[in-house]
Amino acid sequence: MSSGGIFDLGAKKRRLEELALSAENPAIWGDPVKLQSLNKEKSFLEKTILEFETFHQRLQDSKVLMDMAIEANDEATFDEAKIEVANLVKAGNDLEVKRILNGEMDVNSAYISINSGAGGTEACDWAGILMRMYMRYADQHGYKVEVLEMSEGEGAGIKSVTLLIEGPYAYGYLKAESGVHRLVRISPFDANARRHTSFASVYSWPEVDEDIDIEVNPADIEVQTYRSSGAGGQHVNKTDSAVRMRHIPSGVVVACQMERSQVQNRAKAMKMLKAALYERELEKRRKERDQVESSKLANEWGSQIRSYVLHPYQMVKDHRTDYETSQSHDVLNGELDGFIMAYLKASASSKSGASTEVKT
Repeated sequence: MSSGGIFDLGAKKRRLEELALSAENPAIWGDPVKLQSLNKEKSFLEKTILEFETFHQRLQDSKVLMDMAIEANDEATFDEAKIEVANLVKAGNDLEVKRILNGEMDVNSAYISINSGAGGTEACDWAGILMRMYMRYADQHGYKVEVLEMSEGEGAGIKSVTLLIEGPYAYGYLKAESGVHRLVRISPFDANARRHTSFASVYSWPEVDEDIDIEVNPADIEVQTYRSSGAGGQHVNKTDSAVRMRHIPSGVVVACQMERSQVQNRAKAMKMLKAALYERELEKRRKERDQVESSKLANEWGSQIRSYVLHPYQMVKDHRTDYETSQSHDVLNGELDGFIMAYLKASASSKSGASTEVKT
């Protein structure tokens, strides 16, 4: 088993000791933001170390159980050992994924924005289906979902939405979803039951701590306030509580409308803006380190990463890895693990210089 990434227990235990010493420093007690960040990292390290040590102990116990079953020729004990080995394989795969997710921001929560493409009601409905898919995925993995901004479609679905998906490694997994998603189906809005193709773009970026080291010049920000069109009660709809921010030099636009107070929406929008700018800086550094990474697709119209075909046959296929499944309705109900795993493994192999082809 690899000792790198998440399995570098020695380094993680040393870091845990450093954090314990830092927590004893009275100077940090007066800085709640710093203390919260420290406690968050400490909790994550403790959980990581416990996960691996528990896995290692279970592995040793299963070996003993297997030896006992063979020595005593006990079929019942042997069956018990086989079940435990199967469970350990799954647990080992989960730990291996976390080893792959060793990027600077992979452990963080994630923002996801979904925008409908050209096509009116069809595209808006597709964007709404994608929003539901990611909400189902989050629910299946114990993540919390918060809708930060949403613009509803005129006939159905949504024009755009921004979600905050909170939980360990949410960004590490969901970064696999950035790109254009294509749907082929018989339109429920077409009286002639013709086949339609719809597009929607998905972009994921990591949530970052409040004390992120990104300087934003107030003069570079254009702020607009408007009345919320989503849920939130009469107060939201009667006042200009929603906030949209545009960072003029980069063109990054973020919005938040789900809080009752303009002050709260402004604070959340600023946090989102800083996170987006930080991700851009990280992406710039990644491109500088590896300018010939040909497998990477730009997150723009035309960079189609996945097709969801519901007619004339059932098939969902990721064009980056060739991973595919005929269980399209399961995928649209949030079962994305196969696609995400294929992408993460292919990306890890690509970074190590190996060529990878993933198929089912």
